[in-house]
Amino acid sequence: MAPTGRPSALAEHAFSPHDAVLRAAARRLGRRRFLTVTAAAAALAFSTNRPARGAVAAPERTARISKDPFTLGVASGDPLPDSALLWTRLAPEPFLEDGGMGTERVTVEWEVALDEYFAGVLFRGTADAHAEYNHSVHVDVKGLTPGTVYYYRFRAGAWLSPAGRTRTAPAAGSATSSLKLAAVACQAYMDGYYTVLRHVAQDDVDVVFHLGDYLYEYAVNSEGGERRYTDVTLPDVFNRETMTLADYRLRYSLYKTDEDLRAAHARHPFVVAWDDHETENNYAGSTPENDIPPSEFLLRRAAAYRAYWENQPLRAAQLPQGPDARLYRRLHWGTLAQFDILDTRQYRSDQAYDDRPHAPGAESDDPARTITGAEQEQWLLDGWKGSTALWNVMPQQVCFSQRKFDVTADAALSMDAWDGYRASRARVVAGAKAAGVDNWLILTGDVHVGYALDVKEDFDDPASATVGTEVTCTSVASGRDGVDKPANWDLYMQANPHMKFYNGRRGYVRAELGRQATHLDFRTVSAISTPGAAVTTAASFVTEAGTPGLKPA
Repeated sequence: MAPTGRPSALAEHAFSPHDAVLRAAARRLGRRRFLTVTAAAAALAFSTNRPARGAVAAPERTARISKDPFTLGVASGDPLPDSALLWTRLAPEPFLEDGGMGTERVTVEWEVALDEYFAGVLFRGTADAHAEYNHSVHVDVKGLTPGTVYYYRFRAGAWLSPAGRTRTAPAAGSATSSLKLAAVACQAYMDGYYTVLRHVAQDDVDVVFHLGDYLYEYAVNSEGGERRYTDVTLPDVFNRETMTLADYRLRYSLYKTDEDLRAAHARHPFVVAWDDHETENNYAGSTPENDIPPSEFLLRRAAAYRAYWENQPLRAAQLPQGPDARLYRRLHWGTLAQFDILDTRQYRSDQAYDDRPHAPGAESDDPARTITGAEQEQWLLDGWKGSTALWNVMPQQVCFSQRKFDVTADAALSMDAWDGYRASRARVVAGAKAAGVDNWLILTGDVHVGYALDVKEDFDDPASATVGTEVTCTSVASGRDGVDKPANWDLYMQANPHMKFYNGRRGYVRAELGRQATHLDFRTVSAISTPGAAVTTAASFVTEAGTPGLKPA
């Protein structure tokens, strides 16, 4: 019998370093819409991250669940050699604040099998779905066989969930010959349909990396924005910016009612990392985009982080402590690949020059500035020193390579990307070189376009050594349909000689890592304004093991 996933696994967490700030802010904000009195009280409960007093002993729901509670689908994530994290959330009425589940505790059964028909169930158990966690369920099933495909499902009352498919990573130290992954990011619901994710669901990949902006905080009107629904009217609860815990939870409900997103989650394990829009556009650490006190923003961040964990296939180690969560983490695929998943949002210094495009200067190049925070930076460098993997893969959020916006000597750069934190980038590049990282692959989201970039030791010297490869995976929906050749294509390609590819369509990156080389495909669709567009390969590249740099395939 496998572990049952009882709440004790989530109960004991240290206090957040921001707890005192949260309490003070909650006292001040009392009656504002941003933080109602009820929400203020709930914010204080974030510091313990456990169900409210008495919840564990609360009576189990005895009333019959009269409607399908699995409207948001199932998911799995962060595959390990001997375990898989399984997720679902009970929401028979997904557009209600409580999902239609009330406040009772519900026992959910789960089972895992080798076949999709569950003819022979290998593992089964139960997990409690608590109202305090929005009736989400996170089950870490252990004792699995490395490198194996499994099927899983849940049961609540008389209702059976859709079956999900997941896989475990190869055994530690095994000489695995290949890995196929998809990288996706940026899925603004109101910008169009998730056609890209339908193709990801149908692709033969081992794992999907979601690199941020899974959710957008912006309002979604009754027509679903650019989706222009004619057969459904979305409720007004979505037609405002997300600010409270209820707002964020409901927005995940909206996003997860999309059948293509549910299909991708059900078919492949996901490794997720947030960027900014899961909370607020371009926030930096505890500094918000807008002019409000950081203490108020931390309450919003606590709500956003809590809802993120509740709605993603993440382990208890990622459960937020108030407005803080340890999302950066390391995974392995035998000796073929080490994945260092970064969080470039939570610990960063505030953007230089008021976050406007700007040429490098004293403010942006201050050595004290960081995009990762000192602790995460050291964790990354130490991880490389101890790596025995052939490929060191760094899934992260914002463009790592230099990206000049003009051909002039004083061309502006993005202050929100690593270009705004050049000392931080220089330390990481030096650390990769010092650790002897020969095959460095960076997976990036954020920019809503596809780039293929050689990572240079000195970006201002095109003749300097190439130390790695970066690919940006464009977006699932953000930016609407897009075009193959954006208006600034010639300018960017001329200003950035290390840029080998630039495409403005929606899509994803498909990477196949092997012992000799990594093959990279930029997969794009012609439109997302209407569903059903076919997928094509816009370009393919190869980066050879031991020879950093991109070559057309």
